[in-house]
Amino acid sequence: MTFTLPNLPYSHDALAPHMSKETLEYHHDKHHQAYVTNGNNAIKGTEFEGKSLEDIVRSSYGKSASVGVFNNAGQHYNHLHFWNWMKPNGGGDKLPGRLEKKIIEDFGSLEKFKADFAAAGAGQFGSGWAWLQVKNGKLEVSKTPNAENPLIHNATPILGCDVWEHSYYIDYRNRRPDYLKAFLDHLVNWDYVDQLYSKVA
Repeated sequence: MTFTLPNLPYSHDALAPHMSKETLEYHHDKHHQAYVTNGNNAIKGTEFEGKSLEDIVRSSYGKSASVGVFNNAGQHYNHLHFWNWMKPNGGGDKLPGRLEKKIIEDFGSLEKFKADFAAAGAGQFGSGWAWLQVKNGKLEVSKTPNAENPLIHNATPILGCDVWEHSYYIDYRNRRPDYLKAFLDHLVNWDYVDQLYSKVA
């Protein structure tokens, strides 16, 4: 497949003040575009050409000759979802019923899930991601470095937060925990999380 940069599902200033127009202009228009451009160049004439994005991510992981393919394909996959994991006036405690029930079942409470998710993001050393994933029918929180994601660990991501510095440094400087709190309290698109969960539930 050929990677393409999707338009944001909202305007560049729609997530302010929790994520600024300037952040989205750099993060989406420049960083994500670079993953698309470099990824397309990396897969040209290789075994990955013509495969689905998920297949490229899984099959290129751990191969030294395919590091460039994996890094760009992984980040493209992560960001395709990341933009949809946010929406204006998102976050908070109003979740679709089935998703809320499963979170309470597997974590004990929504508050416990949020605390675990924020801790995973804050505790990821350097660049990476915090995740809510489905593995063996159970919801789990995880974290990964760089471009890695739950797909390569036999899990399905249903929520992810980008903790690379370019995702938050303009707005929060070095205050990553404040960024994670804003993400959970004001940005998460729970309906999209529920859509992804329904595919594997």
